[in-house]
Amino acid sequence: MAKLIRTGLIRCDTHGLWFGPIMAEHDPLLLQRPMDSREEHSYSWQAGGIHMFFYANYGDPTQMTVPHVGGFEITKLWDSDPAAAEQAKAIFHGKPEICDTPDQCSDDVDLVMICDCNFDGSDHLQLATPGLEKGVPTYVDKPFADTVVNCRKMIDMATRRRTPIFTASILRLEPAFEQFRSRLPEVGEVNFATFGGYGTAPAGLVHTVSVTQLIFGAGISTVQVMKTPAQTSVWLGYDDNPRAPKNGVMIHTDVGSRPFTALAATVYGSIDDIHKLVLGDYQYPFGTARIVEMVKTMVETGETPPGLSDMVEAIAVIEAFKKAEQTGEAVRVSDFL
Repeated sequence: MAKLIRTGLIRCDTHGLWFGPIMAEHDPLLLQRPMDSREEHSYSWQAGGIHMFFYANYGDPTQMTVPHVGGFEITKLWDSDPAAAEQAKAIFHGKPEICDTPDQCSDDVDLVMICDCNFDGSDHLQLATPGLEKGVPTYVDKPFADTVVNCRKMIDMATRRRTPIFTASILRLEPAFEQFRSRLPEVGEVNFATFGGYGTAPAGLVHTVSVTQLIFGAGISTVQVMKTPAQTSVWLGYDDNPRAPKNGVMIHTDVGSRPFTALAATVYGSIDDIHKLVLGDYQYPFGTARIVEMVKTMVETGETPPGLSDMVEAIAVIEAFKKAEQTGEAVRVSDFL
């Protein structure tokens, strides 16, 4: 029997309990129901908000209907909310040790996993440093960091320690968007594209930037922002990429309530258009499984998976967005790379 990858889970937020069931053995029935009677929780999963996306066979709520990669064991975990940590421990059959500090999650483990559902990445350098200094392979959830400078610091630290480090948006590896990309030849010359969005905060904007990279490739060169009282639209331009739309990509960040965080995409071409609605949280476990598979290979081989540079570019795009929003001018992504 293969040795399980001992994993230290930093932050038991909704991404921690989103990756966890695909990685490790857990109690699906405990994941299904609210963890306690409080009206207010730190994270949505504590109210029973995740189970249905992993267990869609309602005749058997213990039969997983998305890929379970497995091969991991959550042995340590930490969260700023002690109740969330205790409840996460129970879901993983009571096996993990709850750590007093995030630093302790990198002791006697094979992998550190820093999860981040809704935050801006500003604490990722601090959270990743202890494990990287110990030479522990590290996965840092999106957004990789709050600045390219801090991305580089983590990469340089990992390089010095000859330790692999990886990060990715779930959407960057989502099979449904790969299928959409395969349809591009149908449109003829690619003129323009639009995406729905998840707001302007880094935790949401990084997803739509990552989808843009998946479909059209890296090399985003320019960011411009258009604002109205009800909408913020982010235009992304490419200088020299034959796959990219010649008139750019528009991300409409404020599209209102969506079914299960669904994301819509449209590509306008010279002979046809194509449209896609990806049904959000019902689809995203498949992209999550891709990430978990890559992380597993990273630990087994000691090699950083491909794609790290795309996330660094995505962080540069977000920095350019912040400046463009502030100044009202077009901003070059290269200014931050």
